[in-house]
Amino acid sequence: MPRHLARTDQSSRFSFWALAAFLLILWMAGGASRADALGQTAVRFSAWVMVICVVLFLPQVKWRQVQAPLIIFGAAVLLVAVQLIPLPSSLWTALPGRDLLKTAASVIGEEQPWRPLSISPAATFNALSALIVPGLVLVLTAGLTRVHHWRLVTLLLCLTLAGALLGLLQFSGAQFDHPLINDMPRMISANFANRNHYALSLAIGCLLALVWAFEGEEVRWKVVLGFGVVVLFALMILATGSRMGMLTGLFGVALGLIIVRRRLGREFRRLPRKFAVASVVVTVALVAGAVLLSISLDRAASIDRILALDARDDLRAGATPIVITMIGQYFPVGTGFGTFDPAFRISEPDFFLRPAYFNHAHNDWLEIVLDGGLLGLLLIVAALIWFVRRSLAVWKWRGETGSKLGQLGSAIIFLIMLASIGDYPARTPIIMAVLALSAGWLARNGRNLQLEDGGRRH
Repeated sequence: MPRHLARTDQSSRFSFWALAAFLLILWMAGGASRADALGQTAVRFSAWVMVICVVLFLPQVKWRQVQAPLIIFGAAVLLVAVQLIPLPSSLWTALPGRDLLKTAASVIGEEQPWRPLSISPAATFNALSALIVPGLVLVLTAGLTRVHHWRLVTLLLCLTLAGALLGLLQFSGAQFDHPLINDMPRMISANFANRNHYALSLAIGCLLALVWAFEGEEVRWKVVLGFGVVVLFALMILATGSRMGMLTGLFGVALGLIIVRRRLGREFRRLPRKFAVASVVVTVALVAGAVLLSISLDRAASIDRILALDARDDLRAGATPIVITMIGQYFPVGTGFGTFDPAFRISEPDFFLRPAYFNHAHNDWLEIVLDGGLLGLLLIVAALIWFVRRSLAVWKWRGETGSKLGQLGSAIIFLIMLASIGDYPARTPIIMAVLALSAGWLARNGRNLQLEDGGRRH
């Protein structure tokens, strides 16, 4: 074997096992976004250990494979880091939205000190520290071969299935306190602190199950298993009580079927016509029957919450105009990443005061603009432009072998972006890692993947 191929195989094996181990750690400890969750310590310590191992043992990193996502990631790191640089008092006091903070020095009779742009440097430093997770995943993704990419798809599906079974235990009445995340009692959220984030992981699982089922040579047994897993995930989404989870779940199933439509059509054409029609009818009937049974037994909490607006929903809807006003107050520099809580408490009007804790904007698109100002908005625009261009490329590419991973990455990113309209899923380490991995899949060149696959078969 040529030396460069040996180095590639070695790099891919190391990257795969390191990434697999890290994803397992994230499954156990990376389901919370709060800085004070014990799992954050475990995740970040593990990430830095992995970074040291990468520096010492990874033979090579194919940076060009994930060039665009790395550039966007680097810009995000730079933006957060700049917010921690102390500024002269004359410059800092001229920044918008700092009027209340200016008075602190005046009250105690001190001169204005040099202060960073962020109104809460500790919170912004925590946000910067959290970025080690997607950075590590992107670096490890760069060196993977196609075979190892698909093994990661299988691993992600298995982890999602484990989460579904854990949620099923909670659904059956078993209560347990996760020591590494700030989960809420009597809420079905498995290894996540938030049921919406858990429901999103199940929606991504629906997508993964369908794509996995139709990958490879022998797919018939995988198809049966894959559709069964999709039904389980769908029922668990209903049980979580997440309405956004229902929406992302529907999109996940639809996008999965679109990705595998050619292979699905070929498999059906191999079957006798009567058997093929009967299979479709039975599948639809089973899914519909399971959903209707769940509703009739009062187990579909998501549908119940659609029919009844609770106080928490009113809280989120009422906060949106306040957040938009805050964006105007702090624009164009922003408040600093991770500072929504103190910024909101400063601007919170009296009529909105209540015992409920409002820790995020529950619209990550707005919160990024609030935190990052004009530069945060430009970063969103740049990332969206890259996403749309790459998605158009992979969805137009007709080579099934080379395009399926890219389409899968595009679909997962879309689900996360959709869920971010009503929540903040990408702030949890495990969703952050899945987002980075999906960006790596989307960035891969479809033709190169197909050539690589062809080369491996000889």
